[in-house]
Amino acid sequence: MQSLDRALLCAAQILEKKAFNVRVLDVRKISSLTDFIVLASGSSDRQVQAAAESVHLGLKHDHGVRPLGIEGMNEGRWVLVDYGDVMVHVFQEPVRQFYDLDGLWRDALEVPLPPELAEAARAGR
Repeated sequence: MQSLDRALLCAAQILEKKAFNVRVLDVRKISSLTDFIVLASGSSDRQVQAAAESVHLGLKHDHGVRPLGIEGMNEGRWVLVDYGDVMVHVFQEPVRQFYDLDGLWRDALEVPLPPELAEAARAGR
């Protein structure tokens, strides 16, 4: 599975849990850390945890892909699911605004969500 496919699968899993403001950023030209960053927001610790868990379990069960690590699941304010080539950050909105990863990665190319995911993102707002 290519890294872009993995990033879009992560976005799809997040959207299933009604998280919002989902963005997929292509950082291959500006970072050696990872290929894609997926950013998303949840309205509560439970929603953040559910979205991150959906990514973890969905990729594990459906595609046999396990993350290198998961951080922040217990608190549910900011959860990082790290696949090496894709890093998924799910935040509570105030935490996302405070740390401003969107601003930090403002030079990254944003990957348009496929129509079915874009529709799910609009419906979740």
